[in-house]
Amino acid sequence: MTRIGLFGGTFDPPHLGHAILAAEALYSLKLDKVFWILTPQSPLKDVKNISPVDQRLLLLQAALGDTPGFVLSKVDIERKPPYYALDTVRILQSDHPESELIYLMGSDSLNDLPQWYKAADFIHEIGGLGVYHRPGEQPELDSLEKVIPGITQKVYFFDAPQIEISGMDIRERIREHRPYRFFLQPAVYQIIQTRKLYR
Repeated sequence: MTRIGLFGGTFDPPHLGHAILAAEALYSLKLDKVFWILTPQSPLKDVKNISPVDQRLLLLQAALGDTPGFVLSKVDIERKPPYYALDTVRILQSDHPESELIYLMGSDSLNDLPQWYKAADFIHEIGGLGVYHRPGEQPELDSLEKVIPGITQKVYFFDAPQIEISGMDIRERIREHRPYRFFLQPAVYQIIQTRKLYR
C-alpha cells in the first residue's frame, strides 16, 4: 500500500522550513510521497492578509521543482470553500483508494484538533497523523483521546530540525528591506525579486 503524506498550508511564501519538514516526514514516516496541498484560504487565518492564490501557486511550483517524492496537489484550489481538512481528505481518499493517507501537522495543531471541523470524522477518515514535535508543545494525548476516541493509535511522532522561519517573518523582512534570501530556495527568491512581490 502506498503511504502518502498530506502537507497543507497557505505557503505564503513557501520556505526552507517547509521543505525540511516535508523531507523529514518523507524519511521518518516511510512515506512514498508528500502531497503539498496549497490551501486558498485556511479556516483559521485572516483572509485580508493572504496573497493571491496564483502567486502562491507559482512560488510553490518553483519551490518543489522536480524534487523526488514531492507532489503539488491542487485539490483545494479546484473545489469550493470552506477548505476543511475532512473534505480534502475525503476527496483524496476517493482519488487514491489504495493509499494510506498520513496528515502532517505540528504538535501545536494536534492540541487544537478538538476545535477542528468534525474532528472525530476527520480522525476516522485519515490513515494516520504525522506529528512533528514543536519546542514547548507537549501533546495531551490522554485528554485528546477522551474528546476524540481512537486518536491515540493514529498518531505517529517524528522529529525535524527546528528552523525559526515563518512566512509572516519573510514578508516583513521583504517590506523592511532586511535580509531574507537564505530562507528560501533560490528559484523562489528569484521570482520574488524579479516580480517585486511582498512589497
